Amino acid sequence: MTAQRKSQELAEAAGREMYRLDRTSRFLRIALDEIRPGYARMAMKVTEDMVNGHGMCHGGFIFTLADSAFAYSCNSHNHNAVASGCTIEYLAPAQAGDVLTAIGEERALAGRSGIYDIEVRNQDGKRIALFRGKSHRIAGELVKPQGD
Repeated sequence: MTAQRKSQELAEAAGREMYRLDRTSRFLRIALDEIRPGYARMAMKVTEDMVNGHGMCHGGFIFTLADSAFAYSCNSHNHNAVASGCTIEYLAPAQAGDVLTAIGEERALAGRSGIYDIEVRNQDGKRIALFRGKSHRIAGELVKPQGD
């Protein structure tokens, strides 16, 4: 088996285990659509219960979707990682019925620290938000790698 294939299988196993334990994403029906080493794509449908007093999706739900894609991206190497900081820029409103997709991509990984950019778009491809997260690796792994 190639190293690339082994890394992909490990990312998929880590993603499955993380999703099994991720009560928040399951509660909000955030789907893990794709995971690769340093990458995750997740989607969430905006429901009427997610709309704020201005009639648009509450920013906290958009943040949660982006934060979830960040978490899966930085844990895709099967090393436990947590956020050490993050920022979000809201660019356009989302509405009830929209399907939002967050794509998280690793920009840098050095030692125990990583930087990840997450872009949130709606079903029409309109950019809704940009999120940047900084990760810090802590002890442990999500799954035991095969062959160990």
